[in-house]
Amino acid sequence: MTREDVLADIRGRFGADIVELFDKSPKRVYVEIRPQAIVRIGTHLFRTLGARFNIASGTDMKDWIEILYHFTIEDLNLLISLRVRLDPGHPEIDSLARDIEALNWIERELTELLGITFTGHPDPRRLLLADNWPEGVYPLRRDYVEWDGTADRTRGV
Repeated sequence: MTREDVLADIRGRFGADIVELFDKSPKRVYVEIRPQAIVRIGTHLFRTLGARFNIASGTDMKDWIEILYHFTIEDLNLLISLRVRLDPGHPEIDSLARDIEALNWIERELTELLGITFTGHPDPRRLLLADNWPEGVYPLRRDYVEWDGTADRTRGV
């Protein structure tokens, strides 16, 4: 399968779920999708097209919470980033960790640090933050306010 075949496959199968496809360079493509399609499209990339999941990253933008899911089709030297925008007042999306085990920890990190709910996550236990960290306080959100006056934050969260 060629790079063009991959992009035609994604457009053909998921055209109704694609908000925008930005063909940045021969090695990089961004596909903004509707959040409801993440499991269908992410699983298709991984299982059908043989893409390797690299990492996901989350950012609290001004008007939305953004997640980028980065997949690589190594034979084509092609990085495909699936972009979703979530409502910052209720950031929720289906978990890909049910279908792609490599997403387990990063979804847990994004839950703790940005407050994203991954519906159906197989292991939603806390991963990074201290046991006494208060619920509803997310250190990578724009509205974060230090809650512990005695904490030394010079070494990270």
